[in-house]
Amino acid sequence: MNATKATPALQSNDPSFANIWQELKWRGLVHVSTDEEALEEVLAGEPITYYCGFDPTAPSLHLGNLVQILVLRRLQLAGHKPLGLVGGSTGLIGDPRQTGERTLNPTEVVEEWVGRLRSQIERFLSFEGDNAARMVNNLDWTAGISALEFLRNIGKYFRVGTMIKKETVAKRLASDEGISYTEFSYQVLQGYDYLELYRQYDCVLQTGGSDQWGNLTTGTDLIRRVEGKSVHAFGTPLITNSDGSKFGKSEGNAIWLDGEMCSPYTFYQFWLNTADADVIDRLKVFTFLTRAEIEELAKEVEERPFARAAQRKLAWEVTAMVHGEENTQKVIDASAALFGQGDLGEIDLATLKSVTGELQVTEVEEQTSIVEAFVASGLVSSNSEARRTIRDGGAYINNQKISDGEQVIGDYFLHDSLAILRRGKRNLAAAAKK
Repeated sequence: MNATKATPALQSNDPSFANIWQELKWRGLVHVSTDEEALEEVLAGEPITYYCGFDPTAPSLHLGNLVQILVLRRLQLAGHKPLGLVGGSTGLIGDPRQTGERTLNPTEVVEEWVGRLRSQIERFLSFEGDNAARMVNNLDWTAGISALEFLRNIGKYFRVGTMIKKETVAKRLASDEGISYTEFSYQVLQGYDYLELYRQYDCVLQTGGSDQWGNLTTGTDLIRRVEGKSVHAFGTPLITNSDGSKFGKSEGNAIWLDGEMCSPYTFYQFWLNTADADVIDRLKVFTFLTRAEIEELAKEVEERPFARAAQRKLAWEVTAMVHGEENTQKVIDASAALFGQGDLGEIDLATLKSVTGELQVTEVEEQTSIVEAFVASGLVSSNSEARRTIRDGGAYINNQKISDGEQVIGDYFLHDSLAILRRGKRNLAAAAKK
């Protein structure tokens, strides 16, 4: 393939900022916090231990979680010590949503998902050196506690009046469905997590999304009441698109970090399709490019938006970080080959399937004629139109121009599995072996 190869930015913080707090603010990653001046001072000083929690409510993390993982990584690069918490116990309960009760998943499912999320988080952090990351599971300190112990030793520090004022709880209480005691108690469990991590690891900072602010401050309040100590928290903003639509979804589906749930091709295309109005903010949040590099790309967007240099850089950086450089290059090469700029025969089957996942795929018998395959694919409406397209030189299979429509499609299957049909320059479909 002749596609230009690139190298992702090295993971390091930008030395042009006075400290990590200033960089986090410039990247738009601070929406709300406890005492900002004190927090900046702490982060500019000796290494501290900090954490972020992830609940196993699905078998994979998604782009919203990636924001938090990258905050963990940026703070680690500043010398601090991350704890990645996967909620084996809180995942059994479920964080209250804005509307409606969660469906409680079976224990064995939650246990499996804990393992999957843990392995995903581990890929982004370093587990070596003086500030090596550690993974923790809150089931370790909750499983052995009886209900009476929990109510006596932890529950007594919580005030119901304060709990019902939390934004999500208040909305649910005002709804027709209300909120169960199970989900109402979630904030107590999360607060207890912070207390235990403070006790076990001297953890003094929790990060999370701003929609979790009520839960984050539950932990800081509990530590103040129980231990008489002040600790910190800050929340990142919820990311939305400039047009007001929800970020992190493509055609209604979440963009997962698991390549089986969201192929590297779909992942790459999601970033490539970022609007001009959003791309610079996305570069700040999701890449390790420096301020100078991002400002240069901002000029490109302003002066040469048609080149989409910022989008291509964003797509490369994030896809390479999540799926690796090799898979990212495969996606780029396959995308180019789809439209005649490379040999589709050189694309491995897994990548080919991920690319064709965005196309109309029709199953056909090996003995189906090319004319019939073009009709079945929907690229043409009739046999006569298919023959006319072939006669006019506008029909291609695997980028080969077709002259004989009576040949069988089976002669063209790549990996004995798929054939890529093209009408004209950009109308694509796939034929799969039945």
